[in-house]
Parts: sequence; structure tokens; C-alpha cells
Amino acid sequence: MHPIQAQFETLKTLTEPTSEALIWFEAFVSALEEGTIRAAEPDPESLTGWRVNAWVKQAILLGFRWGVLQEVEWGGARFLDKHLYPPRPFRPEEGVRIVPGGTAIRRGACLKPGVVVMPPSYVNVGAYVGEGTMVDSHVLVGSCAQIGARVHLSAGCQIGGVLEPVGALPVIVEDEAMIGGCTGIFEGTIVKRRAVIGAGVVLTRSMPLYDLVHERVIRAEGDLPLIVPEGAVVVAGARPAQSEFGRQHQLHLYAPVIVKYRDARTDAQTALEDALR
Repeated sequence: MHPIQAQFETLKTLTEPTSEALIWFEAFVSALEEGTIRAAEPDPESLTGWRVNAWVKQAILLGFRWGVLQEVEWGGARFLDKHLYPPRPFRPEEGVRIVPGGTAIRRGACLKPGVVVMPPSYVNVGAYVGEGTMVDSHVLVGSCAQIGARVHLSAGCQIGGVLEPVGALPVIVEDEAMIGGCTGIFEGTIVKRRAVIGAGVVLTRSMPLYDLVHERVIRAEGDLPLIVPEGAVVVAGARPAQSEFGRQHQLHLYAPVIVKYRDARTDAQTALEDALR
């Protein structure tokens, strides 16, 4: 058990923080920002390859319980928020580039060296963004979402967050994935390494994923989330509605489709530009 977790077990029932509790909370949030504590982390023994650290999400929620609503000034504007989760400042030596123009990174979010954040974007508490990742304009990285290294989150994409229920798996995007513009990845979906999610694709737990290459349907089963296979290239497709009314009116339903798996041509089209970093 992590030392910070051990202290959490003794403090989690407090409705109001003591001075000792506030010292602990500062250490907890700092560990989140350093990435030494994560809401979910790789686990090769798990069926998904990931393990949820439910206590981390419980501790984040504790900060909301202890927090007091107060006025926050940031970038010349005034906001109202819980005082324990203000916007996070960065220092040049951290190696994170945040371009001016309306971006906010909340305290408790981890951004590793080489990350670039284009405006306006938002990264919420508990999120983890790996080395060299590009967070493009109008991107949301939700609470506790886990983004790998050298990922491209294209303009307008939404990576869903999760704090409740505490045992739920957050959205995970593994290393070197390419997430296209105006996409939505929600409800604990896992995008495996080097996968490519085409523009406009939406992925949720309730949505089947059709694999044309291997002629199979990938679904979330039981406690397992929807998992996009490694190297899969997913585009927005459609399938005919099966009801009599649907056939009568020639209706089609949205369906994400794997059209191929990454090859040299895909690698060339999705290569990251080191000069930007």
C-alpha cells in the first residue's frame, strides 16, 4: 500500500479537513501531478491490461467534499470553484508547452515533458497525459482519463472522464494512438497502442465495433469495457436498421468500423512532427 493511501484510509471519513488532512491532501495532489499516483495504471495480469485504483478517485472526491466555494482569478478572469482544485501553474523546467488562449489545466492533472496544449483546451483533475503528446485545440481530457505517450488528440476531440462510480475504468488511450478531430471516446473505452480513430468517430460502452478485417463484432462484455485493438484504424460507418419501419424508410444507424490495421502508409500519414515539440 502506498504511504499516501495508508493515510487516506484514516482521513476519508472526515467531513471537514484538519490541518494534518490538508497537509496530506497537498502531498496527494502533488503525487497526482508527478504521475507517481494514478487513477489507473498498466497491469499486464489484467484482462484489459489496466488496473483501476479506486482509492485515488475516492481521494479526489474527498477534495470536493473538503473544498470551499470561492472566487478564483485566472488569466484576468474571475471564476467560482472549490478552493482545493484551482488551475495548475507550470514552470518552464517541467517541459510542458501551453500556448496562450483560454486553456486551463486543473490541479491534480499530470502532464509529462514534451506535452503541447493548444488553446482552448481543458485537462481535468486526475488526468494523466504522457510524454510528447499533442493536445490540440478545443480538446477535453476528462477527470482521471489516461493518455499515453506520443498520442495526438486532434482538434475538438472529447475524452470522457469518470469519478463516479469509483470502481469504473476511466477512458484510456495508449501510446502512439492517433485520435481524429471531433471524436468522442467515453464510458471507459480503451484505445490500444498505435490505434487510429478517424474523424467524427464516437465510441461508448454500449456501442459495438465492427471489424471488417477479421469479420467480428467487438463489444463491451460483463465488467470489461469496449476495447479498440492495437493498431486498428476505425472510421465512422453505418448499418441498416433491422426493424420493419427502419427498412421501410431506409434508415441506417451509426456504427464505428475497423477498416484496416496500421501499415507503413498509415504510419506516414499519422507521423508526429518533432519540430512542434
